Amino acid sequence: MKKPNSLERRLGLFPVTNIVVANMIGAGIFTTSGLLMEQLRHPLLLLGLWAVGGLIALAGAFSYSELGAAFPHAGGEYLFLSRLYHPLLGFLSGWVSFFVGFSAPIAAAAIGLTEYLARAFPEILNVAGIPGALMMRLYALSAILLFTLLHLQGLRWGARIQNILTALKVGLIAALLIAGLTRSGGDWSHFTAAGSFRFDLGGWKVIGLSLMWILFSYSGWNAAAYIGSEVLDPARNIPRSLLMGTGAVILLYAGLNVFYIYALPAAEMSGVIPVGSLAAGRLFGASSTRLITLLIAFAQFSSLSAFILLGPRVYYSMARDGLFFKKVAEVHPRRRVPSTSILLQAAIAGVIVFSGSFDQILTYMGFSLGIFPLLAVLGVFVLRRRQKPPYRMPGFPVFPLIYLLAGVSILALGFMERPVPSSIALLTVALGVPAYFVFRRTASS
Repeated sequence: MKKPNSLERRLGLFPVTNIVVANMIGAGIFTTSGLLMEQLRHPLLLLGLWAVGGLIALAGAFSYSELGAAFPHAGGEYLFLSRLYHPLLGFLSGWVSFFVGFSAPIAAAAIGLTEYLARAFPEILNVAGIPGALMMRLYALSAILLFTLLHLQGLRWGARIQNILTALKVGLIAALLIAGLTRSGGDWSHFTAAGSFRFDLGGWKVIGLSLMWILFSYSGWNAAAYIGSEVLDPARNIPRSLLMGTGAVILLYAGLNVFYIYALPAAEMSGVIPVGSLAAGRLFGASSTRLITLLIAFAQFSSLSAFILLGPRVYYSMARDGLFFKKVAEVHPRRRVPSTSILLQAAIAGVIVFSGSFDQILTYMGFSLGIFPLLAVLGVFVLRRRQKPPYRMPGFPVFPLIYLLAGVSILALGFMERPVPSSIALLTVALGVPAYFVFRRTASS
């Protein structure tokens, strides 16, 4: 018999892997390489940092595979940190997820989506009396509302939409790579035509910030851990979906960056947000630019949909434990989704859409999202000391140590390079401490 506010195990390996892939391949890969080139001015260094970011994400996925199998319930870091350390740490991770982990990436994905749509159809910004920048934000908000309404219809419906969008996205990227890299319009000499880069303290700070942005683009490698309560045979399917999904995305990201650099010299690529559109236009001609740009924008729907699907499961778990608004724990009696949680997330994402520039949001997210996965990965050592987990990752302790060393270094360098948005991220975490005690007092009264 179903409990009134419980989630159901309905998702097998294929849809869960799809959610991992969809959550990873989003606005980041289609928007950040141009911004990174502006900082690095070195194509081979850019490719190398994307490869390093992929290895760090894979190390994290190995670590989370063990945690997800040991704690197969909704919540991700919130659940892991609450069980392994203290409910306060779990709450702070969920608090950050509410503002940054999902709401901010939803906003960023929606903004990236509209950047591409506006490039394909610039006329959509020409609305009498409304500035183009405001229209961009309004379109982003509309995309958020559309997928929020879709995921309110139920998990089965949402999973089907997600499967279709992800399959189309991966197919589009594969076709783009094959068609683009076999054409003669690009130039392989772009890979060696580089500006100077100094590996001094300033250079390492730029590398740290770049990896922070890259790891945002890889965020989602832990997606299956957030929906553990809805995964069939979680001890088997959570580890497999994390590793298969992350491995596939690393290959696709490598291919896309090769595609960008083959098509564009570093100077033309530098600072361009819709870099995929510019590269496609160079390789396939101006006549096909609009179509390809539209297809890339469509591909980003999948990422937006995945974020909207995953985030509410964290807030739902917090509310079930009495550490968030009680209404957020409500599950729709017929559709079996945390409907209030989904709507609340959409509201916060909408506010973020109007609150800052793309690169400011990117840095704020990158720093915030780097903190709690470090504690979760460290928790693998705690878990093994306490019990024998149902699934043990291969290569222990190499993968957790790689993730921990890289993550701490990136946060330190990123803070030195961009102290203001990084400090705002820390302030967001700090504000969660009094909020925890307020919610705990309310729950016990």
